[in-house]
Amino acid sequence: MSDAFITRTDIESESNGPLDGKRVAVKDNISTEGIRTTCGSAMLAEYVPPYDATVIERLKEAGATVVGKTNMDEFGMGTTTETSHFGPTTNPVDEERVPGGSSGGSAAAVAAGEADLALGSDTGGSVRCPAAFCGVVGIKPTYGLVSRYGLVAYANSLEQIGPLAPTVEGAAGLLDVIAGPDDRDATTRSEGAGSEYASAADGDVAGTTIGVLTDLVDGADERVASVFEESIADLEDRGAEIREIELESLAHAVGAYYVIAMSEASSNLARFDGVRYGISGEQSEPEARQEAKRTDGESGGFDGDWNDAFARARETGFGPEVKRRILLGTYALSAGYHDRYYQKAQDARAWIKQDFDRALAEADVLASPTMPVLPPKLGASLDDPLQHYLMDANTVPVNLADLPAISVPAGTADGLPVGAQFVGPAFGERDVIRAASALE
Repeated sequence: MSDAFITRTDIESESNGPLDGKRVAVKDNISTEGIRTTCGSAMLAEYVPPYDATVIERLKEAGATVVGKTNMDEFGMGTTTETSHFGPTTNPVDEERVPGGSSGGSAAAVAAGEADLALGSDTGGSVRCPAAFCGVVGIKPTYGLVSRYGLVAYANSLEQIGPLAPTVEGAAGLLDVIAGPDDRDATTRSEGAGSEYASAADGDVAGTTIGVLTDLVDGADERVASVFEESIADLEDRGAEIREIELESLAHAVGAYYVIAMSEASSNLARFDGVRYGISGEQSEPEARQEAKRTDGESGGFDGDWNDAFARARETGFGPEVKRRILLGTYALSAGYHDRYYQKAQDARAWIKQDFDRALAEADVLASPTMPVLPPKLGASLDDPLQHYLMDANTVPVNLADLPAISVPAGTADGLPVGAQFVGPAFGERDVIRAASALE
């Protein structure tokens, strides 16, 4: 059995629609009625939501069959799908290597042919990174294009649900199904709905101006940069106009991203205290929790006052990476440090957004390698958190600027997939889909 899934299902839709007969895998932080949604964490190991996320409702209305909930870094915190409570997922291209994260299970399921399509969530590149490492296509939509209702929040202001597929047209077709406003998510907008994204995957790049983000190419592994540059040269031969663009603000993107993401995480995950959500200290435990104790060790029966019980529930339920980010986020938001860290990170975010807007006034889309490195071997990147975070350098600026982006296979280096990333203006998904389709 593949290690891409945490829970296998076979939920067939009774509707007919554009996804009739398609097998769709769903990241395990998207709520599914009657099917456990763990977020890759011991804290939610037996949590079964009583409702479907909006994107799941739309999948069912489109006739899709949900085939399972896929593995992920715990609460979406990671770039390798190794921080999951349920163990790592391996890359179908090379099983000694990581699939990327945090939507690594979704990308691996598609790459292995165990799902026709998949949903992930992208907070700092969590759809595009595993798409690049596994050799499939992943789209991070414009913030507000896809409803986040039913997505277990990690960092609200950054994350979007996005599709993965073997082809650009397939990913765009899934985006057609899930895009559009939702009364239950006030951040969604009507702009971009009904844009027929799949029809943009026509492979015609003639006349498109592509701005190459030289800062992100220069920082990439030479083997990755070489494959990317060959793909850009191919697009130029087919009629695209290529320009080199430098963005000074990108040097500050990783720092700003992690301060903002960790700060939001420290707030969002406060509800997992064993009372409102998560493993509890109740003396009389339901059968499901007793089963969790047998498989996961001690997970309940906490004594003491509220502070003691909360602390023990969080100590037991969260993994090391989640604890690290909660602590750093709490520190950044604490009295006396808010202006020094959080406010400066927000200032940097505004600067990055302005830089992208200026660059996209000169080019239709911007391009860079999706990931600056080839997929590392399992366990190779976990000992140094800072180096682990720097792997996100090419993807996090897009989330800070609320823009759409796509990762498409650009070739291979040493037998491993290399992804190219195209970034467009807000609600410019058709532009990035068209450019990406030209590389297939």
